Amino acid sequence: MPLSVVLVRRMNIDLLCVGKLKEKYLLEAIKEYSKRLSRYCKLNIIEVADEKTPEDQGELLNEKVKKLEGERILKYIKDNSFLITLEIDGSQLESTEFAGRIKDICIRGYSHIQFVIGGSLGLSEEVTGKADMHLSFSKMTFPHQLMRVILLEQIYRCFRINYSEPYHK
Repeated sequence: MPLSVVLVRRMNIDLLCVGKLKEKYLLEAIKEYSKRLSRYCKLNIIEVADEKTPEDQGELLNEKVKKLEGERILKYIKDNSFLITLEIDGSQLESTEFAGRIKDICIRGYSHIQFVIGGSLGLSEEVTGKADMHLSFSKMTFPHQLMRVILLEQIYRCFRINYSEPYHK
């Protein structure tokens, strides 16, 4: 069976995100990429509540916030999924390398990939410790709301690459 048939039939992708998206322009972009991705996979976006993070609250309170957000995320992590956390210290890949990794995950028999985008303080150790892969898009910091759009675009690009379909470079 060709890889493209395997990918279409079996791939489920979850985005586990801290915080609710409110900005209309980001919601429109997510809607567009969700529509594009619908021919390649079943996409599910799960939002968990974020904690208020006052400025200069100290490292102990920051860790408490990450732990609370992490507990909410952990409720949605499936044991049979391949878990990818987005972290500033994760691996940085070119788009073709990312596509290759997604193809490899599928070939290895996974039918479910879960991506985790943390809140403004990042992810708890409990969440990052469960990850099968730690991914970074840059050493720069991006708003976690915008990161959803960037991630969806790269997932879409990876399917286009894996199906040998044209996409702008």
